[in-house]
Amino acid sequence: MSIKNFVKRKIRLLLFHLNLYSQDWEDRSLILQAKILMSSESWLRKEDNFDLTSKEFRVFSQWGDDGIIQYLISQLNIQNKCFIEFGVGNYYESNTHFLLVNNNWSGYILDGSKKNIDEVRANPFFWRYDLNIKAAFIDKSNINDLLSQSSFENIGLLHIDLDGNDYWIFDTIDIEKYNPDILILEYNSNFGPNRCITIPYEANFSCIEAHFSGQYFGASISAMNSLAIKKGYFLVGTNSAGNNAYFIKNKFSELIRSASINDCFSYAKFRDERNQNGELLYTSRDSSKSSIRGMPVFNIESNQIESF
Repeated sequence: MSIKNFVKRKIRLLLFHLNLYSQDWEDRSLILQAKILMSSESWLRKEDNFDLTSKEFRVFSQWGDDGIIQYLISQLNIQNKCFIEFGVGNYYESNTHFLLVNNNWSGYILDGSKKNIDEVRANPFFWRYDLNIKAAFIDKSNINDLLSQSSFENIGLLHIDLDGNDYWIFDTIDIEKYNPDILILEYNSNFGPNRCITIPYEANFSCIEAHFSGQYFGASISAMNSLAIKKGYFLVGTNSAGNNAYFIKNKFSELIRSASINDCFSYAKFRDERNQNGELLYTSRDSSKSSIRGMPVFNIESNQIESF
């Protein structure tokens, strides 16, 4: 190795570790503020017109999901305090990060990028918690084998966020074995609230490769809701960002009332449509929907490929 390449490698390594330490993976100030909020009477109160979004706050989640998760676990008698989440990126901005450091749940996370998983492993916070990690690209043929490596059964929470084959992976998971009390399922609001549609299954699906806009992925909320019902769950709400739907087991029906899709669906407000050069356009949701018109979708009610 030349001296020039050696120096470049050392600089890249230094910048990598500086980035790790620049983010406080156990931000004590934010965690304390969240604990104070969660002890307040107004946050704990369950209103007659209860809406999950009223419980939102964010510490490590991208949106307000930290608060929703904390509220649900405060209301439900969850015996096995462990979670599985996949599609976590580098895990800093993740829906189970706060659950790990605040509640000390055990966890198992997967991501398709080895770089992301290596970043989690290299972080000083990693040794403090019972967190198993795995770099793997998930498809129908390997999902149950990958989950079996967690050593978990009858878990408290499962979160699926793949920006791709979410419906097909959820359908394939041995749900009776893992039996999560809480399900968090990402949905694609571009597909609207009514049609039960998903992208057709493709083992190596990539949302950017499938369509440059990044708007063609996943399934509609109705498709995910239909499958959740078949597996013994009911919808209790969504986050206000318009991308995550929350389901709990039927046995909890007397503790938290169900929500209808019409009551809780909203189109995502974030503006993440890209052009053919991969640049963000900061366009409206109508533009995001228009960009993928004509793309093929699978209707789970008719079992037919249709045009979006």
